[in-house]
Formats: sequence, C-alpha cells, structure tokens
Amino acid sequence: MNIRRLRPTTALVGAAALGLTTLTACSTNAGDGRTDGKLDVVASFYPMQFLAQRIGGPAVHVSSLTKPGVEPHDLEISPRQTADLSKAGLVVYLKGLQPSVDRAIAQAEPRQVADAASYTSLEDHGTEVEGEHGHGHGEEGEAGHSDEGESGHEGHDHSGDAAADPHIWLDPVRYAQVAKGVGKALEKADPDHAATYKKNTTALVKELNTLDQDFRSGLKGRSSDTFITTHAAFGYLAERYGLRQEAISGLDPESEPSPARIRGLHTIAKKDKVNTVFFETLVSDRTARTLAGDLHMRTDVLDPIEGIGSTSKGDDYIQVMRANLNALRKALGAK
Repeated sequence: MNIRRLRPTTALVGAAALGLTTLTACSTNAGDGRTDGKLDVVASFYPMQFLAQRIGGPAVHVSSLTKPGVEPHDLEISPRQTADLSKAGLVVYLKGLQPSVDRAIAQAEPRQVADAASYTSLEDHGTEVEGEHGHGHGEEGEAGHSDEGESGHEGHDHSGDAAADPHIWLDPVRYAQVAKGVGKALEKADPDHAATYKKNTTALVKELNTLDQDFRSGLKGRSSDTFITTHAAFGYLAERYGLRQEAISGLDPESEPSPARIRGLHTIAKKDKVNTVFFETLVSDRTARTLAGDLHMRTDVLDPIEGIGSTSKGDDYIQVMRANLNALRKALGAK
C-alpha cells in the first residue's frame, strides 16, 4: 500500500492554521456572552448605555440597540439585533419604554437581563398633561439615600400599568437607584470583576448625588415653578424639585395636542408668567415654536436625554443634565 505521508512543514502549517482558527473563535465570541474576554452588554437606549459604560468600564463591551439620533420610542428591532440579545452576557433595558425591545427580549431569552423599571418606583404623570396641577414634593430624599430597589424589586411588576411614566432617568435620585441595580446585575453576570463594578457604582452614585444637590441649590429663589415642554418627559424631575411640568403632548412625543390643550397652555402661560417654551433635540420643534410665537415667548432646549447626538448640549448624561439645569434656571428666574 502506498501511503502518502504529510510533510512536517505542511503538518506544522496545518496545525498552526487549526490553532489560529480555534484562537480566533475564542477571541471573537466563545458563546459565553463575552468578546475578547469582555462581558458583552446590550443596552436598549442611551440612558441604559451610559450606566453600563460607566459602571462596567474596561471590563465590558457595550452596544446600544438605539443608534445616536434615533427617537427611541419608535425603534424597531432587526433580526440581527434580536440575535445579539440572545448572545449577550447581560441586557440592560427599561421595560415599557420600547415595545419592540420588550418583544425581542421575550423572543431572544438572554442569559441575564437588568430591567431599570424594577430598581425604582414608576408613577403616572399623564394626568398633568390634562391640566391637573399637583405640585411635586421637592424635598423627597437625596439621590442614593433610598435603598428601595437594590434587591431587584422582585415584587414590582409594572407591565400592566400602561400609564406609568418611564422617564425615570431624568430624576437623579431614581437614576442612582437604577445605577445600583445595574451594578448588582453586572456583578452577577461577571463575578470576576465584581470589585470593579462595586467601585464604579459607588463613584457614579456619588456623582448623581452631587447632580441632585446642584439641582436643589440651583433652582432656589426662582420666580416661577412652571415650565412648558414638548412632551411629558419631565414629570419625575418636576416632582423631585417642586416644579410644575406643562407638556404640549403626552408621554408619546409624536402625539398631537388638541385645540383645547393649546388654549389651556395659553391660559397657563399668562397666569404663571411663563417666558419660555422648551423643545427637544430628537423630535419636531414645530408645535413648540408655533406656541412660543403666538405667545411672544422665547424658546430653548430641555433635553430628555433619550440619545446623544450632534445637537446635544454635552457629550454625556451628566453634561446634558447640567445644561438642562442652566436652561431651567434661566426660564424660571432662579437667582
């Protein structure tokens, strides 16, 4: 029998190629929710991405389902993104904000999920749009001082509360609670870097505490409590600091206000001496500018920080929140 032997050089090349293939497969994605040794974290939209990046640091690889400049409420998930969810080591999202994300997560069944809504309490601010003017309780606890939500809020189920306002990240206190929850989720998903996640969570919560205090002190001595904005994204912020949000639209930024709502805003603006109508960066400013023109008022940006883009007044959540504080101080006549 004439058996052809493989030459040593060829054998070495073949073995090297096989080893390289194996190494490449491991370094790319070993099917364990990691890429190149880093935990793969998929965030639903920017506020969740910010938390994952700040708390995860260099130990994680973070991608966002919502690209910069895209209005997150209208996001539609692609099959590729659904596949990414199934391979991720952790998915960080806010249940109830993006229906397509909720459906995709149910379909993909990721290894672990962190639902921001389960780490704090959600409330209904929708009635404020109809003109009920319950003033907020501005002296509620400082950011990070409430331990509510740290254990994961297993007992909280907001899925049936269609009226719940999802914009919790615009209140630094609630956002700090969510940060703690995301930190614990990262520790569970990647115990080897638990110390890093604890340290980064503590640092971020401290920064949010400072932001909360700056809002409290920065809004003192104001001449008005009322502000008019495009959609009802600022209910938690208004409640935290004793302000009164009057939104042109409801929780849905694309909804059209009724003629009665516009007439009501004319009355409110004159009665409360409102001088500014706020618009946003990711939705049309047409109605806000029309209202401001009719009332001979100025316009400015109050950013709900649903995404960071070229028109954002800052490079990250903290910077844009400080820009929002400055805009509110000017509009409300804070000293």
